[in-house]
Amino acid sequence: MHNDGVSIEYSGTGDPTRSMELLWGVGEDRPRRGPKPKLTVAGITAAAIAVADAEGLDVLTMRRVGEQLGVTAMSLYNYVPGKGELLDLMLDAVYAEVGPPAPADAPGEPVGWRARLERIARDNRALYLRHPWLLRVATSRPVLGPHTIAKYDRDLRAVDGLGLTDIDMDLLVQLVNDYVHGAVRGAVEDAQAVRSTGITDLEWWEAHAPLLARVFDPERFPVAARVGSAAGEEYQAAHDPSRAFEFGLKVLLDGVEANLPPR
Repeated sequence: MHNDGVSIEYSGTGDPTRSMELLWGVGEDRPRRGPKPKLTVAGITAAAIAVADAEGLDVLTMRRVGEQLGVTAMSLYNYVPGKGELLDLMLDAVYAEVGPPAPADAPGEPVGWRARLERIARDNRALYLRHPWLLRVATSRPVLGPHTIAKYDRDLRAVDGLGLTDIDMDLLVQLVNDYVHGAVRGAVEDAQAVRSTGITDLEWWEAHAPLLARVFDPERFPVAARVGSAAGEEYQAAHDPSRAFEFGLKVLLDGVEANLPPR
């Protein structure tokens, strides 16, 4: 599927019931006849993630995953019905990488809600950087696997006990996750640009600076000239995604703190 010219995949586009069965292991305890299966759902999922990490979602097909495993695509259909269900399995599998929740406050050793939300934001950012294809998967209809629910529960624990309503807790977690999703895109696109062109941002700008110097009129755009020059000198690039992420996260959490109920 496409959205504004950008290829987007959607969770839940296969058979959600079958995806749920695979995610929760429904029916795996049934006795099987014949030889032991050569493949596993977990192994197929891991191979698909490896393909997506290395080559992107555009090349992710059952055939390509079969090649990764040294089998035919038809062999995979005995375990996973199709790409839609496979994508659901991939999402849930990578969510397991987020890890356990930050510890709750203990007497004399408070962790604090802010530190917990910072950890969630940074863990999610690291997840996107390891698996850039996640940015292209819409999850408005998530198929709720065990790791997906565990991640949601982990995120909610960070803001539990702050006097928020359950709905406000849900909205706050969504706010942080949405911020990370948008903020990390620049870092992913920068890395992809370097890989596809073979040159760094600084090398790209240096190559085009002479033409820009001829056509750009700083008197017409004085603020852009001043700030852009300072930023370019500071970042040695058009922008610094890591620095922007940290700045934005601080501003976001400052806003959250200003809107928390009195304690």
